[in-house]
Amino acid sequence: MREPSPVRPPAVGIIANPVSARDIRRVVANANSLQLADRVNIVLRAMAALGACGVTRVLMMPDREGLKPMLERHLMRERAASTGNQTWPQLEWLAMPATGRVDDTFFAARLLREAAVAAIVVLGGDGTHRAVVRECGQVPIAGLSTGTNNAYPELREATLAGLAVGLYAMGRIAPDTALVYNKRLDVTLDARDGARRHDIALVDVAIANEHYIGAKALWRTDSLAAVYMAFADPEAIGLSAIGGMLDPVGRREPGGLCVQVAPLEPRAPHTELADPLFHLHAPIAPGLLQPVPVYGWHRLADGEPAPVRQRAGVMALDGEREITFGPDDRLTVTLRERAFRSIAVADCLRYAAAHGLLRAQRQPASGPGVPSLPILLHP
Repeated sequence: MREPSPVRPPAVGIIANPVSARDIRRVVANANSLQLADRVNIVLRAMAALGACGVTRVLMMPDREGLKPMLERHLMRERAASTGNQTWPQLEWLAMPATGRVDDTFFAARLLREAAVAAIVVLGGDGTHRAVVRECGQVPIAGLSTGTNNAYPELREATLAGLAVGLYAMGRIAPDTALVYNKRLDVTLDARDGARRHDIALVDVAIANEHYIGAKALWRTDSLAAVYMAFADPEAIGLSAIGGMLDPVGRREPGGLCVQVAPLEPRAPHTELADPLFHLHAPIAPGLLQPVPVYGWHRLADGEPAPVRQRAGVMALDGEREITFGPDDRLTVTLRERAFRSIAVADCLRYAAAHGLLRAQRQPASGPGVPSLPILLHP
């Protein structure tokens, strides 16, 4: 009789985009680029916190930019220098080719979903997180902001994110407390030939009056026609800042927002277009503010398809051009609430503090008359 296979301890996935924050918006806006060593250090800090919570396995996406050998070298050094109070998870690389394209992120997210990891830690910007969410299914994510436009991933220290993920992965915090639902924009293109294409955006869908994709990153506003937003935070950078500076919508608040930034059609041949209501200055990239004409705006309701009224153009998902459409195509954008789950880092840390999850047993006295002291999570 075959013995049952031993149950493997919960694993955590990590997807680190090694080339995020290197697109044209970084050049035109004079913004800093995150170096490879910085990404390695972020991963190390997250892994240290995961290990402290008892996570023993980390599955990670390989790359072609040198992150893998640098991380392994630093991890070996950290293990050699660590004391008995520091435990590092075993790092396993996903068995997949590394092409340096977004397909790597799609593939890695699918593999991590199939491996039933407890959660996925994502290093990147809006585009990287969108790629993970598109393929990870019901696996919750924890976002770390390392991209150019970071409206979705909040700026947070990797150690704290690692603690929250680790406590959840080890079952110390229940899903009802540890996880939060997020909104999403679903895009459907019904083409003239009968084909149908679906895609998603986590933050914004922008319609541009262009006829080709060209460079992926969308950073100019003079060709914009409309922007659909799942949420619009006044503190965000990117195209969603147009809505954030106009009519803010919180990421946990019901509904979304659509802003019309170009007239739909001329009044008549050889006459000027309708005038905008006003111009709004918005930070569409780090260090880059541009005036945006506003012709009108309205709220989006959960589950109600909003038809794109422009006859032709290019659609950008979370700031990157992805889809072209023509006058005979039908394009809709639908807001979905409770679309995917993420780790509520702040809630997890508050719960851990309130329930003493980071406390440990007292050490035995080391000698007569010597009081025992609590063992901290880290020395």
